[in-house]
Amino acid sequence: MPLVSVSWVRVLSASALLAVAAAAHAGGDAARGAKLAYTCLGCHGIDNYKNVYPTYSVPRLAGQHPEYLAAALKEYRSGERSHATMHAQASALSDQDIDDVAAYLAGQPVTSGTQPPRGATPAKVTEVCAACHGKDGVGITADYPTLAGQHPDYIARALRDYQKGSRKNAIMPAFASQLNDAEIEEVAAYFSTQQPALQTVHRRETFLAAK
Repeated sequence: MPLVSVSWVRVLSASALLAVAAAAHAGGDAARGAKLAYTCLGCHGIDNYKNVYPTYSVPRLAGQHPEYLAAALKEYRSGERSHATMHAQASALSDQDIDDVAAYLAGQPVTSGTQPPRGATPAKVTEVCAACHGKDGVGITADYPTLAGQHPDYIARALRDYQKGSRKNAIMPAFASQLNDAEIEEVAAYFSTQQPALQTVHRRETFLAAK
């Protein structure tokens, strides 16, 4: 019996579509994005800031792939990701605005380090997650999110949202469905400790970049 029950033909086909979308990504103007992103920093510019009802940490974005951030914003705009505040924010942005904001928020994307992953690698990371997110939590292509250093409660929340269907994605629901609650917590804790890591986007950087 294979370790991953999802058909790799389906996964690779979905991955190919995502790769085409990423290749078509026009690239954003980070300087312009810095001027547009001031509302983003009310949540993403504060260390350890939390969403409420339900309560979980707002994700770290600095170091993320800009292509992934742009795709996520477009999913919030369309409703493929369910979050009222993010939908309202993204709905006010054009495609070019989104690309520019994503380029600014990402900054310098995290790349895989030369050291092996920290700690013992959970079996489910090897079996389910590593093919796309790497054992060190750095997404292997621009359309896969980097998880290294992300808040563990945010990773856990995202996985449960994929299980419930409140996040739409061609690949993730099938993989998330293979994890029980204990495995979700183990995977989230593991990726949160990896280095180099995602960081909070600090407010001061925006004002300096926008000058």
